Amino acid sequence: MTPVNSPSLVVEAANLSKIYNNIAVVDKLNITIESGCFCGILGPNGAGKTTTLRMFIGHCPIDGGKLSILGKSMPDNASLIRESVGVVPQMDNLDTDFTVKENLHVYGRFFGIASQVLNERIEELLDFASLQEKADSKISELSGGMRRRLTLARALINKPKLLILDEPTTGLDPQARQAIWQKLRELKKQGLTLILTTHYMEEAERLCDRVIVMDHGEVMADAPPKRLIRDEIESHVLEVHAANDELLNQLKQDDSIARFEKSGDIHFFYGEKLTYALAVLERGVHDDYLFRPANLEDVFIKLTGRDLRE
Repeated sequence: MTPVNSPSLVVEAANLSKIYNNIAVVDKLNITIESGCFCGILGPNGAGKTTTLRMFIGHCPIDGGKLSILGKSMPDNASLIRESVGVVPQMDNLDTDFTVKENLHVYGRFFGIASQVLNERIEELLDFASLQEKADSKISELSGGMRRRLTLARALINKPKLLILDEPTTGLDPQARQAIWQKLRELKKQGLTLILTTHYMEEAERLCDRVIVMDHGEVMADAPPKRLIRDEIESHVLEVHAANDELLNQLKQDDSIARFEKSGDIHFFYGEKLTYALAVLERGVHDDYLFRPANLEDVFIKLTGRDLRE
């Protein structure tokens, strides 16, 4: 697959807004995404990230602000822009009446790709998705991981300059998820610009050059994952399960504890080395605890809260 040549800014959103029932689900959003960037957009349910992506591809009207995709204004050039954008939806929408190869062929014809060119491209994509041996199989014969790889291959049929992925590994087992990650890394190396939404914080932390955390239609944070972890959260977390009041009082005597939270029967202590708290646990009889470096999920929880969103 050949490298992609794109404008220096693939996405330019200025005061981008979307209103539903007098509520700003996207509230004067300002985002720019450079060519070749692998950008993750994270947020709890209702944060506005899916609506934002729908505006990016012209599937949702814009109520305010300006939006440019691949150097062209949206929605004025929506049809033209979609010719250069690939989309991997959250739910597979493959045609179950067709084989693997037929799914690629029918989708490619939507873009008016000449038959000879399309056939060559299909073979290339089957190889990329490791589906050569399944070319003549029906969709019902594929595993979940194979279907996701096929959906990814289909999104590349038009050689897009921008690829948008909406929770591409939801429901996959670890092996299938790792296979998708490897394919996405290959696309990144080729220079493709990727935008990913995911609820798997590890996925964003491992894959993305940059992470945008959204909530209530606004950007809460925007930086490379490692920088977010360094700047937004304490360096370490001590998780203590089902501790009694006496133990908690002892642990809280650690002067290095910067912050404390509770979720269910789990108590979270945030700080640096937490040496005193660890010593208390190590000399006691309570062994249901975990001491670990902070990660992107800790940043996400700090910025968006622990409350369950439906």
